[in-house]
Formats: sequence, C-alpha cells, structure tokens
Amino acid sequence: MELDEPVTGGPCWTELGTSDPVAAGRFYTELFGWRPQTDPRQEAGGYTVAHLGDAAVAALAPLYQESQPVAWNVSFAVTDADAAAEAVRAAGGTVVLEPMDVFDIGRFAVAFDPGGAAFQLWQARSFPGAGLFNAPGALSWVELLTRAPERAKSFYTTVFGWSVSAGGHYTRWGLGGADFGGMITMDDKFPPEVPSHWLPYFAVADVDDSARVAAGAGGSLLMEPTTVAEGPRIAVLRDPQGAMFGVYSAGAVDRRG
Repeated sequence: MELDEPVTGGPCWTELGTSDPVAAGRFYTELFGWRPQTDPRQEAGGYTVAHLGDAAVAALAPLYQESQPVAWNVSFAVTDADAAAEAVRAAGGTVVLEPMDVFDIGRFAVAFDPGGAAFQLWQARSFPGAGLFNAPGALSWVELLTRAPERAKSFYTTVFGWSVSAGGHYTRWGLGGADFGGMITMDDKFPPEVPSHWLPYFAVADVDDSARVAAGAGGSLLMEPTTVAEGPRIAVLRDPQGAMFGVYSAGAVDRRG
C-alpha cells in the first residue's frame, strides 16, 4: 500500500483472534520471522504483540467469547472512537463492542458494516498502531470482500472519507491520493456460508516460497500464487487454526483495475 505509517482513517493495525495463540505464534514466526511477546498482565487476557526487529507489526489473541470466529481483524485509525462509533451507526453499520479504554494506549471499538464485514476502530493514545508497513512480514494491503459493494462504497466514504477508484472488477480505497486497499464483490464462486470480511495482506520477499512454507507448517492454500495483471504476485492462505490472510510481493505496486 502507499501508506507507510498509520494515518487517520487508514488501516493502522491487524490482530488475529485464534483458538490457539501459542500454535499460531509458532506458525507465523516460521512464516514471517515474527517475535511474539505476550503481555504478562492478567487483565491483558493473553494478548500477544508480534514484532519485526523493534517494530510492532500485528497481534495474536485468544478468542474471548464462544461466538467469535477464528479470523484476522483490521483496525482503522480514528481521532475519536465514540464519535466514529456514532458515524458508523448513522451510516447504517452496527457497533457490537462499544468504545472502551485499553489501558493507557488507546480506545477501541468493534463494528460491522452494512454488508456484515467486521472491522475495528482505534483511537490512539500511547500506541499509534503498526510500526512498520510494506516490509516482508508486515501489513501491506487490506481488502474487503463483500456481497454489497455499493453499500460498502457509501458506508466507508461516509465514515472514513475514503476515495474510491474503480476499474474493471476491482475497486481501490485511498486517502489523500494514497491507495491502501481494495474491494472484491463476492459472487457465486464464494460459498454462501462465507460472510463478508476484511482480509489483510502481508508483504513477503517471495510469494511462492511463502506459500510452500505455510503449507509445510500446517497451513493451506486457498488461492495459489498468482500474478495479477499489471499488479503484484499474491496468494491467499489459511493458517492451521482456520484464519484466512493474504501474502503480497514486497515492494509491488497494486494497479489492479
């Protein structure tokens, strides 16, 4: 993506809710070279931050309720989580976890867009979000898969002020002229039980090699390594606990559409 740090309205963090944080940590460490560090405080609930060097790049957390799916979640930066939650509701979304303080590091909420895709709001205090984007092992792109693309365009441009660049089958999201993600319309090729969702992509040095490493570590391939026309080489993977994510050629510029 064309952002290299968290900015208001843009993706600032991604975290995995998983049934086995320890096993997930081993998988992603092997795949991306992460260094997981679990917060020792009891009230942190086992929240684990993954690092590349000194930079925080993502998080792993246990499932906090039975209905929570194993999935990667994307957070978007806001200046006021309470005001953003009201904007979500006014635009037709749903707030499922009201804004709450996370120690002294920020304020957090969870919402669904009108098409049913979950996302998070993050109002930074001492923690702005990921300390590294676009490098191997770091977040590099976010993609909305939805069955309600027109409602999604209206919702996200209203709530976050995103720009929309549409062409062909692919829509790109941007802020201030910098593209950071995209949108795919879910058609009949997607099983009906698969909900609308946000999919994070992580940069890697070699997509094909990363796909082999993931498969060898107990993951599976949902989309084989593919070079997008006039775009990057990508693959979509599933970790051993069932969470989906993508990998993306580090340094590639996405010109899809």
